[in-house]
Amino acid sequence: MIACQAIDEARRFGKFLLFAYVIMLDHMHLLTDCPDSSADVLRYIKGISGRRVIDHLKEKGHQSSLAKLRYQEWKRNHSYSVWQQEKNVFSVFSEAVFMQKVNYIHLNPVRAGFVERAVDYRWSSARIWQRCASEDEPLMVDIDRIQWRSRA
Repeated sequence: MIACQAIDEARRFGKFLLFAYVIMLDHMHLLTDCPDSSADVLRYIKGISGRRVIDHLKEKGHQSSLAKLRYQEWKRNHSYSVWQQEKNVFSVFSEAVFMQKVNYIHLNPVRAGFVERAVDYRWSSARIWQRCASEDEPLMVDIDRIQWRSRA
C-alpha cells in the first residue's frame, strides 16, 4: 500500500497521468503520460516511493531490510537506495503499442504464477481496465483521460 500511495503522490506532484500499473515483489511497471520529460516522471516516482519505503522501514525498526538497501553514500548523502540507477523507459507512439504494453503489464503476475487471471492480482490496474474495479482499489488510473485518435 505504501508504494501505491507514493505513486499517487508522485502523480499529483509531477502532474502526470497514470494509465496502467502492476507492482510485483521486486519491480513494477507503469504506463504514464509524459507532460515534461520521462526523466522527470521517473524522478518523481523513484524519489517519493523510495523515501516512503525507507521511512516506513525505519519507523517499524526493520533493520535487516534496511541493511539490504544500504548503499555506499553518493549524491546528496543518501545511505539507502530502493531503486537501481538504470532507467528502463520506453516511449509509446501508437495505440497498438499502448495496448500491447497495457496487456504486458497486467499479465506480469500471471506469468510469474501468482494468479491464474490478471484481475485476481490485487496490485494491478487490470480490474479497472476490465471494468470490474473493487471498492477498495489500491490505486486508481486515468483511463477515462486517454485521448484515442478518432477513427474516420
